[in-house]
Amino acid sequence: MSSRPGPTLTGGTPLRGLDEEQVLARIFPLFRPSPDLIVAPGDDAAVLATEDRTIVTTDTVVLGRDWLDAWSSGSDVGHKVVAQNLADVAAMGGRPTGVLITLVTDPMVSVDWVVDLARGVAEACDRAGVVVLGGDLSSAPAGVVMVSVTALGDLAGAPVLRSGARDGDRLAVCGSLGLAAAGLHLLQQDRAQQHTTAVATQRRPTPPLEAGPQAAAAGASAMLDVSDGLLRDGGRIARASGVVLDLDPDALAVDVAGVAGAVGEEAAWDCVLAGGEEHSLLATFPSEVPDGWRVIGSVRAPRGDEVPGVHVEGHRPSHTGWDHFSNGEGRRP
Repeated sequence: MSSRPGPTLTGGTPLRGLDEEQVLARIFPLFRPSPDLIVAPGDDAAVLATEDRTIVTTDTVVLGRDWLDAWSSGSDVGHKVVAQNLADVAAMGGRPTGVLITLVTDPMVSVDWVVDLARGVAEACDRAGVVVLGGDLSSAPAGVVMVSVTALGDLAGAPVLRSGARDGDRLAVCGSLGLAAAGLHLLQQDRAQQHTTAVATQRRPTPPLEAGPQAAAAGASAMLDVSDGLLRDGGRIARASGVVLDLDPDALAVDVAGVAGAVGEEAAWDCVLAGGEEHSLLATFPSEVPDGWRVIGSVRAPRGDEVPGVHVEGHRPSHTGWDHFSNGEGRRP
């Protein structure tokens, strides 16, 4: 297995050797204060100053399903679970403001790993200008570790929904495609050194958070983040909007070329089209596309008996990406 820095889940002092207040005493100093935080973590609840409209979203990662200790450190997990939540806020056109974090864990997990997790959360939040509002700690059966983050965000105008794409819109992406999935392939094959950027993206995705409000201000008609793959997430826009998204293979060739040398041409196309955990932003625009976005397709009305969906070169691919339940056991493919 590929090595990664940081404490492992086991080894050192287990959580069962400390009480909750002792654990929190090691974690809270890692989180920065903010003038928007009226009441800091440590009371029954935190109090945060917000605007008129508040976005709320939540996501959970589970050991063995969303990460393996052999590949990702606690800090990596902290970065990742924060990133995927903040990307959801940005995809609504909002600005992230704060997060709540919950850890449900086997009491034999190392205190050092928990502190490393909190450090990753703090670093990801600092980078995004977001405050940690608090959260919860709970014990779990042997071998179970779950981390959940709830993110809040401010919304200046109307939210950008999945249902607004219209015939004639342009389909665009901000950020990379296929890197996180290629990184997972390489980790599974113990070949992490063959594309360190892809592996880093898998471990610590960096969504373009500023691009969400930018797209909203530019008139984006629909938007979401690419969490489960371009085809599956694009399909969500298509179905919600009642349209067909036609992907341009030529526009995606640069993404394919970026990972083909490490995983092969066929796997590279699968990574770009169906690979998840990238957390780039996908949006439709009725007119000009903002700086930093690139057009990868077009939007049209269904023809004849066509159903809404995503097409590549006139065909609707059968493999569309990750689903938590229909994909069965194991990590994301």
